[in-house]
Amino acid sequence: MRILALLAVRNEIRFIESCLRHLVDAGIETHVIDNGSTDGTVELVESWLGHGVVQLDHQPWVGRFELREQLGLKERIAASSAADWFMHLDADERREPPLPYPTLAEAIADVDRRGYNAIDFDEFVFVPTAEDPDFDGPDFEQHMRWYYHYEPTSPDRHRVNAWKRTTPIDLAGQGGHHVQFPGIRVFPRPFIMRHYPVLGLEHAKRKYGTRVFSDAELGDSWHGDRS
Repeated sequence: MRILALLAVRNEIRFIESCLRHLVDAGIETHVIDNGSTDGTVELVESWLGHGVVQLDHQPWVGRFELREQLGLKERIAASSAADWFMHLDADERREPPLPYPTLAEAIADVDRRGYNAIDFDEFVFVPTAEDPDFDGPDFEQHMRWYYHYEPTSPDRHRVNAWKRTTPIDLAGQGGHHVQFPGIRVFPRPFIMRHYPVLGLEHAKRKYGTRVFSDAELGDSWHGDRS
C-alpha cells in the first residue's frame, strides 16, 4: 500500500528535516509544495528527492499566505496520484498511530482492511511555558513536555485529514481540517497528532510576526488567532 503525505511549506527550515525523517520512519512518502521559501527549505527538500520525497512542486509567493490555494493544489495532486491513501499535514506536525500499531503505515493499512476510508486525529499542542520558555534547538521533540488537548469537546476539534483515494474530495471547504467526500467512513478511533506551532518567543516572532494572510480567508474567519 502506498501512502502519500501532502506537505506545503514556506520557510520551514526549522521543522522540515525532522518532519521528513519522521514520515520516512513511519513508512510514508511525501509530495512537497514549496510556497516561495527563501531560507534553504527548498535545497533541503531537494536533498530528500528519491529518499522519501517523491516530488517537489512550487506555488508562487504572492506576498500573502493563501491556504485555500494550497489546499486546492493538494486536491489536484490527490486526484492525479496513484497512491492508495493521502494525508494532509504541516511541517510542524507529527502524526502517530494509536497503540498497539507499530507504525503509521501499518495502522492505515489495517484501517483500510476494516473497510474505513478516513482517519481523524486527536490534536495535542505542545507549547513553551514560563518555566521552560525556549525550545528552539535541534531536539525540541524530545524536550517539550507541556501540551494541551485541542478543544476535545468542541465540534471543531476534528482533524479528519487522512483519506483513501477517491474522487472528488473537498479539502479546502473546511480549511484542511475535515476532508469531505461521498460515502466517507471515519475510523472510530482517532490517531494522534503532536503539534509544535512555536518553540519560543523569538521563534513565534519569526514565524508569525510578519505573516500576511489572505483578506478573503480572514473574511471567512480563518487564521483568527494567528493573525
